[in-house]
Amino acid sequence: MTSPVDETLLRGLTPAVLAILVRRGADFAADEDAVQDALVEAVRVWPADPPRDPKGWLVTVAWRRFLDATRADAARRRREHTVEEEPVPGPAAAADDTLRLYFLCAHPSLTPSSAVALTLRAVGGLTTRQIARAYLVPEATMAQRISRAKRTVSGVRFDQPGDVATVLRVLYLVFNEGYSGDVDLATEAIRLTRQLAVAIDHPEVAGLLALMLLHHARRAGRTAADGSLVPLAEQDRGRWDTAAIAEGIGILRAALARDRLGEFQAQAAIAALHADAPTAGETDWVQIVEWYDELARLTDSPVVRLGRAVAVGEADGPRAGLAALAALDEALPRRTAAAAYLHERAGDLETAALLYADAALKASNLAERDHLTRQAARLNSSR
Repeated sequence: MTSPVDETLLRGLTPAVLAILVRRGADFAADEDAVQDALVEAVRVWPADPPRDPKGWLVTVAWRRFLDATRADAARRRREHTVEEEPVPGPAAAADDTLRLYFLCAHPSLTPSSAVALTLRAVGGLTTRQIARAYLVPEATMAQRISRAKRTVSGVRFDQPGDVATVLRVLYLVFNEGYSGDVDLATEAIRLTRQLAVAIDHPEVAGLLALMLLHHARRAGRTAADGSLVPLAEQDRGRWDTAAIAEGIGILRAALARDRLGEFQAQAAIAALHADAPTAGETDWVQIVEWYDELARLTDSPVVRLGRAVAVGEADGPRAGLAALAALDEALPRRTAAAAYLHERAGDLETAALLYADAALKASNLAERDHLTRQAARLNSSR
């Protein structure tokens, strides 16, 4: 009786195998296709004949596929002098250039959506079908997106250090995509960020990992049994993942101790204060406002100022929060919902009900729209 292939092992080996081929000077797009072919072959062969060195096996098979494809392409015959000799089969080198793949997939010439898709494919080891399902788009559409991205980065050389900030933003986009399809992108983003944290010693990488863990720890409490959203203040904190919270806080403390503050560390500090409070009423809103001030200094983002306004409303009262909110563009996403909440806190239920209804019309997803609609209905019925 044969055992099924360990898909987690295959996905974990994918970036290392691809990086080895890239380091040999071959074309990225052709390398990636060859690695995918090797993965398909592994699924077919390994259950009956598992290799002693899985990575070495994948490197050998992928390199053979690359050679075959290169030799069959007349337009690339001028490059065959670099690929004439097949490496001697055997254990693959322990060191590889996986980190390069992160920077390659987050290349500034790519759109954010293409960078995310390519990262999931090349570094995450997901199939095009899995990525398409996660994004709720046809497989053909995702295949075209990935193909264009591979063509864009083909031939790119790494003569300068990569932009860590760009890589982190791509991973953060992956995390924020949610949980649609048969791949949990939040969990996948945490896995990839852990991998990056092993490859590079950088406090912002640690800050992002801590932020992901702290947010993900509250996942079980965010929805009720019927699928409706549960606001942070109303969540059952007994459902939160205390081990993930403890790990996230530990990683964050180590990063902050290096005194190289970045935006992901500041965001993680805010998330830690929420996660560490035994009850919503015991949340240290004054300190949260201070962290928002640091975050605003680092990013000057309207979204950050929106979060700060809500925090000010909790720390100094709803009128102070509304005053801070007044300086923000009314078209800013979720500004109307924040205004509704602060007006309700201030006792202006009529205005709050109207704003909740207006915010529901602007909501970006069904769950959020239903939640805001129920808030409006609740206030209208109470009056």
